[in-house]
Amino acid sequence: MMRRHVAAVLHDAGIGNADLDARLIVGHALGLDHAMLAARGDVVISHERTGAIMALAQRRVAREPVARILGTAEFWSLPLKLNADTLVPRPDTETVVVTALEWLNAMGLRHKPFRFADLGTGSGALLLALLTECPNATGLATDLSIPALAGARDNARDLKLDGRAGFVACDYGAALAGGFDLIVSNPPYIARAVIDTLDAEVKSFDPHLALDGGRDGLDAYRAIAADMGRLLRPGGALIAEIGYDQAHTAAGVFAAAGRAGSTIRADLAGLPRVITVPRAD
Repeated sequence: MMRRHVAAVLHDAGIGNADLDARLIVGHALGLDHAMLAARGDVVISHERTGAIMALAQRRVAREPVARILGTAEFWSLPLKLNADTLVPRPDTETVVVTALEWLNAMGLRHKPFRFADLGTGSGALLLALLTECPNATGLATDLSIPALAGARDNARDLKLDGRAGFVACDYGAALAGGFDLIVSNPPYIARAVIDTLDAEVKSFDPHLALDGGRDGLDAYRAIAADMGRLLRPGGALIAEIGYDQAHTAAGVFAAAGRAGSTIRADLAGLPRVITVPRAD
């Protein structure tokens, strides 16, 4: 069976989750979901189709993430198309959504009309997850990359959320006028010198613009901290992803900008993952 053959190839190449990746690759090539693939396990695959499947498998052997091979990833149970200028959304980033929803519930805003911004939106993951969960909200997403922004807009259209979403090409909140109740962000936070030490799946396939946080990994937080007073309404907050080792330093950046009172939330692995910074003035 082709799936087993692909799984063996991936396993021999040291790929983790070889069985799952093989199922996804073969299913994608044949246009079959998991149930259909299992039901049609004895289907005869043409020589041409076999070659196409093995070409995809070799991309995985070269450590290209399976989500990039498929061109889609799931985030918050939403199917998101990817392109070369967008990060593959990680499950850890869902901690931002969980934290934002808890904050909105505490503020009594979740089911009311409110405005939020997603700074550095990439594929639109945070924007679209919150629009899905907050039916009366409107969101404005920014990104410095025009192709990334176009991809996020396409995802919003595909999910029928484009009527409540806006898109602006700029560096974080630089071109926004303000008046937001909430800001969310998953900005670049990898120190520049560290990028070349990352796993091949990240350093070779994720866009460096979405990884590079400057010399110390904190450039994005400095830019956002400087704009918080202008962008947020009184009582608003910023909720952003941070690196697992940045809880103290990221909080220090906001404190230095006059934004004290940060709190840190851990992800499911127990690692510091999200910082919440209130606008105190």
